[in-house]
Amino acid sequence: MDDDVILRLDSMGLAFGGVLALDGLSCEVRRGDIFGIIGPNGAGKTSAVNCISGFYRPQRGEVYLEGRRITGLRPDRIARLGVSRTFQNIHLYAGMTVIDNLMAARHLYFKATWLEGLVYYGRTHREEVQNRRRVEETIDFLGLARWRKAVVGALPYGLRKRIDLGRALVQEPRLLLLDEPMAGMNVEEKEDMARSIQDVKEEKRITTVLIEHDMEVVMDLTDRIAVLDFGRKIAEGTPAEIKDNPAVVQAYLGDETVT
Repeated sequence: MDDDVILRLDSMGLAFGGVLALDGLSCEVRRGDIFGIIGPNGAGKTSAVNCISGFYRPQRGEVYLEGRRITGLRPDRIARLGVSRTFQNIHLYAGMTVIDNLMAARHLYFKATWLEGLVYYGRTHREEVQNRRRVEETIDFLGLARWRKAVVGALPYGLRKRIDLGRALVQEPRLLLLDEPMAGMNVEEKEDMARSIQDVKEEKRITTVLIEHDMEVVMDLTDRIAVLDFGRKIAEGTPAEIKDNPAVVQAYLGDETVT
């Protein structure tokens, strides 16, 4: 396998009863890229991400992370291998502060036992300090410092989406899966999120798989794009190639090209 390929999907198939969600999906994501997955509602985009992250187990085909087969592993094991994600719907602890939400996502890095935690000394204290430092770095990176002690449930939707991205980033992933990170946002919020995603690539060098319906955002951010339709990949290429692909225009974009 090419060392530059961080993620490979090999003939992945998934069905729910008689409904085929994924039909022989194969693609490769190269290290350092932003790889877009687009398609109409029900095309299988989220199903693909769920198979990668372990929330679904494909009935056929394989998922490889840096050459290692991870098909069917539990989500927590895949997370420990360096894969983190966001969800279409925000899954944050609404009654907790921003910093506490991000600290909760650092659970993979806490090794102290509950007994050590009772006395809050030695390893427990060192881990708290180290993990809090990483959380504060992520808060600064995403421009969330002024809201760090704010209760998440009281914050605007766009900010909560950015906090959700932060929660994925504090896990220090090698592969980041973003499932419609800009859904429901206004123009200004989308611009903020787009800048954050670009910064993740340029400053943190994290490979990203991006599902997004905003075609302008997809065309601006991604290096390569796979297009799904009824669970099948109908096209793959650079944004310029996808924009002019007749199959994409017919199956996904209707009679109009992307502008």
